[in-house]
Amino acid sequence: MNIKRAKEEIKDAIEAYLYKNEYGEYEIPVMRQRPILLLGAPGIGKTQIMEQIARECKVGLVSYTITHHTRQSAIGLPFISEEEFNGKKYAITEYTMSEIVASVYAKIKKTGLSEGILFIDEINCVSETLAPAMLQFLQCKTFGTHEIPQGWLIVAAGNPPEYNKSVREFDVVTMDRVKKIEVEPDFDAWKEYAYKEGIHPAILSYLNARPSRFYQMETTIDGKQFVTPRGWEDLSRMICVYEKLDKIVDRDVVIQYLQHEKTARDFANYLELSYKYQDDYQMEQIFEGEIPDSLLKKLSHASFDERLSVTGVLLSYCTESFRDCYEKKQRVIRIMECLKECKEAILGAYCDMPLSFLKDYLLNYEAETERLKNAELLDRVQTHERICTYEDLQTIFKVLDGEQTAKGETVFEKMQTEFQAFTELYHQAADYADKILERSFDFMEAAFLNAQEMVIFITELNTGFYAVQFLQEYDCERYYEYNRSLLFQEKRGDILKRIQEINLNS
Repeated sequence: MNIKRAKEEIKDAIEAYLYKNEYGEYEIPVMRQRPILLLGAPGIGKTQIMEQIARECKVGLVSYTITHHTRQSAIGLPFISEEEFNGKKYAITEYTMSEIVASVYAKIKKTGLSEGILFIDEINCVSETLAPAMLQFLQCKTFGTHEIPQGWLIVAAGNPPEYNKSVREFDVVTMDRVKKIEVEPDFDAWKEYAYKEGIHPAILSYLNARPSRFYQMETTIDGKQFVTPRGWEDLSRMICVYEKLDKIVDRDVVIQYLQHEKTARDFANYLELSYKYQDDYQMEQIFEGEIPDSLLKKLSHASFDERLSVTGVLLSYCTESFRDCYEKKQRVIRIMECLKECKEAILGAYCDMPLSFLKDYLLNYEAETERLKNAELLDRVQTHERICTYEDLQTIFKVLDGEQTAKGETVFEKMQTEFQAFTELYHQAADYADKILERSFDFMEAAFLNAQEMVIFITELNTGFYAVQFLQEYDCERYYEYNRSLLFQEKRGDILKRIQEINLNS
């Protein structure tokens, strides 16, 4: 399965494992809560999805790469204690608490989350001395003599043997006690994630044309050459920052992330040309409604890569405007939810002292943000969103400074007036996104009409997270027209293919 499906499977398993019956007991007893064993090629996002899952399930997360551990740090150090049996004292060997188990308790103390995930990476690459401890860990949920706390679930990850010479094969007894999930690289699943995360448009355009380059793992006389989704994402972030710093991303930079000579060279050339096309085709001019005949003539003689690159640039402009619209809408929604909470109080119990309530509300909002950060339940974007909302509320509440004696109804009316400024920003962003989309269609029709590039343009609009969100709310007649045509062509092609298969078999 792909990484998206694997993430959903793990989330479902966690929800099931943590489900309690009417007696407050876990419906699936702890010993029947099989550890999840996630097997897949390196760099496809196994570790990354665990962080997402923990935040979305609102549970703690402790991560370890087990190959960094010795037997002593994993199971603890021996010490001599004394026990009495039948009136006689005996020296007994015991073990200190495993560093890994201790870190789970430390996480509970720090975050206040009594339930969570213990994630052990590269579990099938441990040393010979640590291998028995790993088998015991998977079978009995213990490190040494110490159990993993109840409510903490085990997820382990490993690489198949073809990717790592150190891989150890688990026996049937162990495999019969785990929930095994195998993950394969999948460009379509990654692309869905990539659009939402803002992966650089040149990377998406390049991989749309060459999907086989998305994941590569080859053994050559010079050793392993490889490209992974992790490499593409990290390269994307570097390109975006280099652009802000006005630095050049050349082949020497690219190969630091795409460690495959041919792909690194090919993408570096593609990136250089995409910058050139962006300048040559004067995209800003197109979005102002001007499409010079000279541009169309130039494009009619261009190579497929050049035409695809120009389509990719148009898509990136569209995506950026859709994203801005989506973020401003979410900003309005977050403010509105807060104001709804305030409305109930200042029109009710606090109608005589609304400003006192609003001051406390801001303090509580700030404290809740800090609590969620300490519990590690916010990622970077969510943290920024809460900071932004806090600042927006401050802006709205600030106009009330001179209303110390005002009643709740008056205060709320003024808050609503201030709120309109944020809704106006959202509507402006939506109008701009609509303009960019319409001008893009103007250019696509003039340059490509029903050619393959238009099919790619429509397909990518159907794929991108922000495009889908925008098109669900704002009508674009040409998008629906081309989309219907595309679906018809796909169905027709499907029917013709089936007819051919029937004729071949008859």
